[in-house]
Amino acid sequence: MKLTRTIFIAEIGVNHNGSIKILSNLIKKISKARVDFVKFQAFKAESIVTRNAPKANYQKKIKLSQFEMLKKYELNSKLLDQIHKTCKKNKIKPLFSIFDLESLANLKKYRHEYFKIPSGEITNYPLLKEVGKLNKKIFLSTGMSSLQEIKNAVKILINNGTKNKNLFILHCHSDYPSRFEDLNLIRIKKLQSFFDNNIGYSDHSIGSEASIAAVALGAKVIEKHVTLNTSMK
Repeated sequence: MKLTRTIFIAEIGVNHNGSIKILSNLIKKISKARVDFVKFQAFKAESIVTRNAPKANYQKKIKLSQFEMLKKYELNSKLLDQIHKTCKKNKIKPLFSIFDLESLANLKKYRHEYFKIPSGEITNYPLLKEVGKLNKKIFLSTGMSSLQEIKNAVKILINNGTKNKNLFILHCHSDYPSRFEDLNLIRIKKLQSFFDNNIGYSDHSIGSEASIAAVALGAKVIEKHVTLNTSMK
């Protein structure tokens, strides 16, 4: 079923800095913008990086290692409970990018209708199989993926229980921040021609122009990163 309007996702990611106060304030602020979802990243550091993993350029000003940084920003049970409590109070739906099986298991009790598969996990077939079995609505991000990798992921999700009408495929350029000349927004039209799904855009650029252009190209989902203060670590 093709959507008649665009879904908007506000991506907090790890911009809560592991702080319940910052997290709660972000949710409250975002709820006033009347977006459809506020999104977080659910991961276990041990499952996604080694202890000596290098940092991206934008992370190098932080003294912590990649592993230490991710460990600090994990969503423990206390943070998860706070997210759901605050979202319910502010009448906004929480959404989670799932990076590993343990994080998926930790979220099952909350009975979510939607999950997101981040770009980096599009070839994580054990994870895709388990997500597919849940028969949920899935946002699938495709940054750095080949067309065949996207097709493989779609096939695994559908073969394991995800309904084709409940799968949203998001074009994404995996850089922070992405430069306009690198966004390749015409990829949205390409994905529309290859897949019988709602196609969206996960926007890593600065400003709103790319997201507006994506909607003009037919994007039915827009995801955009948000923070309270761009000078925070």
